[in-house]
This record gives sequence, C-alpha cells and structure tokens, in this order.
Amino acid sequence: MKDWSPSVRQLERESVARRLSRRRALIATLVTVVVLGLLVAGVTSSPGWPRFRDLFLSWEDAKASFPAIRDGFWVNVRMFLIAEPIILVIGIMVAVTRHTISPWLAPLRLLAIVYTDLLRGVPTLLVVVLFALGIPALNLQGVTTSLFWLTTSALVLSYGAYVAEVVRAGIESIHPSQLASAEALALTRAQSMRFVILPQALRRVVPPLMNDFVSLQKDTALVSAVGVTEALYAAQDYGNFNFNYTPLLVTAAFFVVVTVPLARFTDWLSARAQRRERGGR
Repeated sequence: MKDWSPSVRQLERESVARRLSRRRALIATLVTVVVLGLLVAGVTSSPGWPRFRDLFLSWEDAKASFPAIRDGFWVNVRMFLIAEPIILVIGIMVAVTRHTISPWLAPLRLLAIVYTDLLRGVPTLLVVVLFALGIPALNLQGVTTSLFWLTTSALVLSYGAYVAEVVRAGIESIHPSQLASAEALALTRAQSMRFVILPQALRRVVPPLMNDFVSLQKDTALVSAVGVTEALYAAQDYGNFNFNYTPLLVTAAFFVVVTVPLARFTDWLSARAQRRERGGR
C-alpha cells in the first residue's frame, strides 16, 4: 500500500497559511511594541513622573522591603494551600446536598441553600473581619483565637459557597439520561451521584474552579485588614514607616508570579476541554 503524501495544492495551501500566520504575528508584534512605547513615553513625560518614580520605583526600598514581603507572602501561600482542598470538599458536599431528594434531608438542603445565598451575598472582606473580631469576642471554650486560622476559616466558608455553585452547575449540566442509565443498572441515587454524575460534572467545571482558586490566592491579601502579617501587611507597614510605596509593587509582583501561571494553566484546561468536545485530543 502506497504511503499517503499531500498533494501539490495542499502543500501550497499550507505554505500560504504559514506566510499569513507569520505576517499576522509580525503585525501583532509591531502594533504591541508601538502601543507600549507610546504608553511608556506618555507616562515618563508626564509632569508627575519624577515624584511617582521616587515613591513607587525605588530600587533601594524594593531591596530593603523584599525580605519582609517574602516572609509575609509565605503566609499567603500557606493560607491558600490549606484553604483550597477544604473549599473543594465543602463545595462538593453542599452541591450534592442540594441535589438530594430524600424528605429526611430537607433540613440539610435548606441549610445548604441558606449557606450559599448568605455567603455569596456578603463581601469576603466583611466575612474576614467578622471572623477575626467576632469569634474571639464570644470567648468560646476550645475555639482558637489565632488570626491566621480565623481568617483562613473565613476564606474557606466564603469561597466554599462560590465553589458549591460551580459544582452544582456542573451537576445540572449532566443529561438526565445518565442518571436514568445508572438507576437501570440498579445503582442507588447516592451511588449514581458518586460514580456517574459527579465525575463527569467535576471534569466539566475544572476551568471555572481554577479561576476561583486564582481569585482565592489574591484574596488571601484581604486578611491584612485585621492585622495578619502577610505580604500586603508587610508592604503597608514599610510604606507607612518610610513614606515610600515601592513595596506595594513588590507585593504585586509576588502575586503575579503565582497567579499568572495558574491563569495560563486554566486557559490550557479550557482549550483542552473544548478540543475534547469537538472530538480532538
């Protein structure tokens, strides 16, 4: 059997496509360089540029504040790593609870609805402040007063409501025939949810879940409002003492280094999911 080889016309089309692709890339690069150059020129030629440079772009202040911000950012990372798996578990449990049909579980369904509506309606910063100030004021026995754990718990409860809705949307996107087929195989509703519905739902909602976790990494900075010594708090403390705000940009760089790869990974997952839906790999 003769090996297949592209025709002359196919080779010509591929050559034209490559030339057009290179041309588009060149034009895009030139336009980007020109626009960025104009923006930089406009900013650096503004009357307040020298003052801005001294306040926000001081290399000496960046080096001086770096160790404290680095140590504070490790607190942000620890919060994220602790909160993320707990949030995922809570989100799945709440979403599954809302899809139960047993009358005995009606109180749990009502509690799940109230939880998602309430926590999604209250700003995350307010939840953090309420936990940090309200729980210690109750003087509950056996309950920690550590701001780290209280604020992490606030983030867990707040983001758990958002993740629960994302997972619930994934569950509802599964065609009812999947549940009917599982029941035809004598699976209970719990078994159907665990082995049939939930695995498919979670695969569909991986990109939006990753977006929520990217937001979570950034929102760990909210705990600075109640005095947790993390990256933003360290930057503000340095700025207030030295009247220079370069550490704020240093802190922003730390977050960007973490969140941008997560965002690109999310884009890759979305593209892969689209290819699979279209029959590709």
